[in-house]
Amino acid sequence: MTKPAIGMIGVGHMGHGIAKNIVEAGYPLTVVAHRRREAVDDLVARGAVEEISVKELTERSEIIHICVTGSTQVEELVRGPGGILEGLQPDAVIVDCSTSDPVSTLALAAEIESAGGHMADAPLSRTPKEAWEGTLDAMVGASPETFRRIKPVIECWAGVIVHLGEVGLGHKMKLINNFIGMGYGALYAEALALARKSGLTPEQVDSVIRPGRMSNGFYETFMKWTLERDENAHKFAISNAHKDMRYLNSLANSVGALNPIQSAVRNSFAAMDAAGEGDRFVPMLADFIARANGLDVEGP
Repeated sequence: MTKPAIGMIGVGHMGHGIAKNIVEAGYPLTVVAHRRREAVDDLVARGAVEEISVKELTERSEIIHICVTGSTQVEELVRGPGGILEGLQPDAVIVDCSTSDPVSTLALAAEIESAGGHMADAPLSRTPKEAWEGTLDAMVGASPETFRRIKPVIECWAGVIVHLGEVGLGHKMKLINNFIGMGYGALYAEALALARKSGLTPEQVDSVIRPGRMSNGFYETFMKWTLERDENAHKFAISNAHKDMRYLNSLANSVGALNPIQSAVRNSFAAMDAAGEGDRFVPMLADFIARANGLDVEGP
């Protein structure tokens, strides 16, 4: 049985690993030029084909994955000149793996359906390490028929796949997932600063939390920066965390939900982003909060 042609737009930290697993599974893969030139060159060496425009990639693809920063970029890729809507093939599927605003996702899905295609949202959880290993978590919003078509491709790069229902539910779940994660991050950063102000060391805090019930995978990667200065433990930028919390606020507004805790979490990341540190990673919020408390912070 011939495998469908796949297009991949966005081969950054997560997209590179996703694309690598797709092409190594034997799918015909087309990629488009990206600022991470080394990722494109690596994928071409593995058998992918490079196109110079999104429209040309779309014209040769049956299923297109998008893995970019957020809705602003996705909207430009879909609606912009030389974009997806200009090259969309009949019955093609657009799979948005970005963490996007569900309000935008639903509007784009309607436009893509009107143009003869289909949309699914399949945002990711975990890190670039799992992307490379093909063991990401995927939370998918798609019609049953669309999910049936894209599931074998998603199985190339995800170890856990949850079909939540119709398009849009994946992005809604991803924002809730990230709210919990970023909430942990803001809580840990503030707790560590309070502990240090009280005369406790981060090592002492870790000696109690790590073996107890309050430890979890996010805690372990978050603490690798504070304890080991390992900047690669959780490569998720502060600016992206801030963006996701803004999207969650938009979702809350759209459904009329009360979200006072999320507002406080958002402000922690907003402050660090506004201070010009948006390109640093989430565990480094601990340093920012420590400095705000007048505490010295060791360099990496």
